[in-house]
Amino acid sequence: MDQSIPVNEPLLEGNERSYLNECIDTGWISSEGPFVERFEQAFARAVGRRECISVSNGTDALELAVRVLDIGPGDEVILPTFTIISCASAIVRAGASPVLIDCEPVTWNMDVSQIAEKITPRTKAIMVVHIYGLPVDLDPVLELCEKHDLNLIEDSAESIGLDYKGRPCGGFGDISVFSFYANKHVTTGEGGMVATNDAALAERGRYFRNLSFKDPRFVHDDLGWNMRITNIQAAVGLAQTERLDHFMELKKAMGVRYDRLLKDLPGVYLPPLSMPYADNIFWVYALVLDDDVPFDAVEMIRRMAERRIGMRPFFWPMHEQPVLQKMGLFEGEAYPVSERIARRGFYIPSGLALTEAQQDRVTEALFDVLS
Repeated sequence: MDQSIPVNEPLLEGNERSYLNECIDTGWISSEGPFVERFEQAFARAVGRRECISVSNGTDALELAVRVLDIGPGDEVILPTFTIISCASAIVRAGASPVLIDCEPVTWNMDVSQIAEKITPRTKAIMVVHIYGLPVDLDPVLELCEKHDLNLIEDSAESIGLDYKGRPCGGFGDISVFSFYANKHVTTGEGGMVATNDAALAERGRYFRNLSFKDPRFVHDDLGWNMRITNIQAAVGLAQTERLDHFMELKKAMGVRYDRLLKDLPGVYLPPLSMPYADNIFWVYALVLDDDVPFDAVEMIRRMAERRIGMRPFFWPMHEQPVLQKMGLFEGEAYPVSERIARRGFYIPSGLALTEAQQDRVTEALFDVLS
């Protein structure tokens, strides 16, 4: 029987093993080791930033960004409803209010034309989230931030290596955040990064990341977090960052090949290869079932699992999250595009280690289910 094809498998064929052995040989396995700074500097260069602060995961990166910008009770932050819950939870935990925007149906990114009407005197920031391989159209958002004196938080967890109009995503916001989970283009297993060009924001980030230590060390003026990554994680992250250009070539080639293989697949919407402002880097290769397909994404995933193909559903919208509804948030709100794709969207195996033979098997299974 054919082996199962996972939805994602990282590629660890660079200096990961060598750098990890160096950690063990030197005894530097904690957050004080030299790979932490090396990783931060290399990643800053890769995304066009002056300052990077490594943290334990992408969720921590979001929470640290919100804290560094002094977002709190009475403030509002505009964000897409179609995203991972970490974005909303960082705002809610700070005591601020999330204000939602629907996505648009082509790229599944937030519909920037809806933002202006949601801005109020309480709005403190806009949080953009680049989704699945294409960026938010940033120019209109940047204009709104300048006009209304708003902070821009750029969630670039899924867009490492992606450009917007020739400039790296993660290089636009007052502060940007990244995730290094195993399915990201740069992975440390778990890990994240906060990036900025503002030295004062970076200093606050390092302060809150490290339990708000100061001099004297064990006397604290603020409650911070222990968000530090280890030298071991940073060693893997550095090795991954060194190969980012190669990873982007692999992902773009994978997306183009899937596009060719699946162009005649019935009953689905395929992601665009490009938009006027960006080429798709296919963080994942995602599909949405047409309305006339008589089953939803959950059933599609089940049928593919029978064929030993791993898949994942789309994000569930924030306004439909039970935990947030129990808090009294988003009562009576509806965002039809996000609601539809959450129920009919899924992504197929598209990790860096995916082979052409595996792509062929995935394609055959998709045609088998949908034809």
